[in-house]
Amino acid sequence: MLRLAEVLGVLSYLRDLCEAGDADQWRAQMTALLQEEGLNLKRKERLAGAFNQGFQGYEVSYRSCTPNARLVMSRAMSEGERLTRDLASRFGTD
Repeated sequence: MLRLAEVLGVLSYLRDLCEAGDADQWRAQMTALLQEEGLNLKRKERLAGAFNQGFQGYEVSYRSCTPNARLVMSRAMSEGERLTRDLASRFGTD
């Protein structure tokens, strides 16, 4: 879950930077994750911290949408999809 939260932060930053038009979607996904998984304050803080780490880590590295930023974004999308599938198959979905 922490890695998924971090990937959501990466996507939120890079999708906005590259003007994909859906950066808010990734923040909304994080909000949903916090509502579902942040049942106690410590867990919620850890998840939010992972999101912020992902966001801020790339904020420092990328100031404009470069080909490399697009590559990182593509890899983050793939990783996020894989993590979501793995978590859903391991823990089920409601």
